[in-house]
Amino acid sequence: MTIFSPITEHIKQQLLTQLCDCLEDGLFILDANLRYMSANAAYEMMIGYQEAFLIGRPLGVYAVDFLPDVERDIFLSVAEHLDKDGFYENNFSIATRYGQTLNCHMTFRKLDLASKVYYVGMVRDTSAVTKDKEELIHLLNFNQDTGLPNRKVFLSQTSDLLLESYQEVAIARFNIDRYRMLASTLGTDKVTTLLNLFVKRINDLKLTHLRCFSHFGGDDFALSFELTDTRMVRHQINSLMQMCERPFSLDGNVIYLRISVGVSYFPEHGTQLSTVLSKAEKALNYIKQNGGDDVGWYREEINYVCIDSLQLEAELRTAIDECQFIPYYQPKITLATGEITGFEALVRWQHPTRGLLQPVDFIDAIITYKLSFDLFCQMAIQIAEQLSAWQAIGFTQHICINADAAEFTHPEFLEFIVTLFDQHCMYPHQLHIEITESSLMLNHLSVKQQLVALKALGVCLAMDDFGTGYASLSYLQEYPFDFIKVDRSFISKIVDDHIQYAIVKAILELANALDMKVIAEGIETDEQWQLLLDIGCTYGQGYLFSRPLTAEDATTMLMRRA
Repeated sequence: MTIFSPITEHIKQQLLTQLCDCLEDGLFILDANLRYMSANAAYEMMIGYQEAFLIGRPLGVYAVDFLPDVERDIFLSVAEHLDKDGFYENNFSIATRYGQTLNCHMTFRKLDLASKVYYVGMVRDTSAVTKDKEELIHLLNFNQDTGLPNRKVFLSQTSDLLLESYQEVAIARFNIDRYRMLASTLGTDKVTTLLNLFVKRINDLKLTHLRCFSHFGGDDFALSFELTDTRMVRHQINSLMQMCERPFSLDGNVIYLRISVGVSYFPEHGTQLSTVLSKAEKALNYIKQNGGDDVGWYREEINYVCIDSLQLEAELRTAIDECQFIPYYQPKITLATGEITGFEALVRWQHPTRGLLQPVDFIDAIITYKLSFDLFCQMAIQIAEQLSAWQAIGFTQHICINADAAEFTHPEFLEFIVTLFDQHCMYPHQLHIEITESSLMLNHLSVKQQLVALKALGVCLAMDDFGTGYASLSYLQEYPFDFIKVDRSFISKIVDDHIQYAIVKAILELANALDMKVIAEGIETDEQWQLLLDIGCTYGQGYLFSRPLTAEDATTMLMRRA
């Protein structure tokens, strides 16, 4: 049996002394006059003074009379609480011997021993916790790319401004135009660098009356101004727009940043922040829908436009679901014989209350609401059914359908075309697909792969609106087109304008060299027809031959010509 031996007082004191020296927290003992009597190693490390130096010195190291006002007040507060309660704790920022500031939590206790008063202080270094807390606050309140206040801070500061201000307040919301294209082209790091250059320029403008400049994220920013007359903000916004006229230089590249701005006023446009902010955003969206790179000043008409836009989106989605979009067919003619070789399918919206609508009434909204692929599929199915119906009665003309990059890059596009041939009685060469030159400029590699795959299926391809873009010749070399469609803008003046005549003649010679056929669009007069025939154009379409027809009328035309 092991015999228990009680610890001796001497051993106990030694253990306690070693424990104090091993503590990570600083520990020191003061006499009744708050002068150092002892300090452990951790405290020595914290403040940079050795115990031998501290002994006999007051808590603040120097006499109270020589301490800064803030430290003197803290020293007196500690003494008062210890005399009164025998206990005191608080968070302090204390200066070390090396001039560093130490954030810490300090606790004092009053102890009586052998009729003498002692004070034991314990110090815990909270610098890391304080730093983490500050970083967390910064993460929650500031954009990490630009360091600007985020949406949360903007709402808080602007809300306070509306409550406290006796002046008018203007709120401006703005977006960087084409930001997604910039981000995908430049990459994350470079676009962040560009954003910071952009923000620096705005800060350098030193806009008067500016109260908050905030970055909501990405291309999204906000400004709030407090001023005696909201008309004064026009000068500030004009300065912002003029700043964007100057290019940015990034890694040798010259980049222009255009912005769209929406502005609303307090209290003219509302007395609640949510209302005023919403109206600024409506003005911004209105500008973006109309091409961007401009300033929109909120007015009531914009509100009705936004409501109409929401209504239009709902109607378009219903139209897709209920198959309200139908093809009209404009014939393509062999110019030498007048024979109908095929048709171009042009979309129309058979609206239940507004009647038959032209593409100009809805096509931009189709693109905006990302319904292009759905519309293409609906049109293509009706075209396939029409080709099958014509084939059943002995007609083998082709039908051409328009497509853009949004359809070509859809992951289900090619599979849909293959299924179309499987489910309908028609030949692949009876389906022609037209793509505009502007679509080729976007998603270049993906579009090229789709075109090559379509060509392998036997589908005929045409470049629409040839000559209106910037790189037509290079596209002709690179893509497997069967037809070139000369834009109507060249045909309309071909009789009287020798330059237009020369351009069309050059296109015909180029197409012949590349073994491609040419279709002239927009033929409206006999003179245009004859001139095109004289210079070797084989095919054409336009109002001279026929306006777009319903499927029934197109069938009747085929039967009459037969």
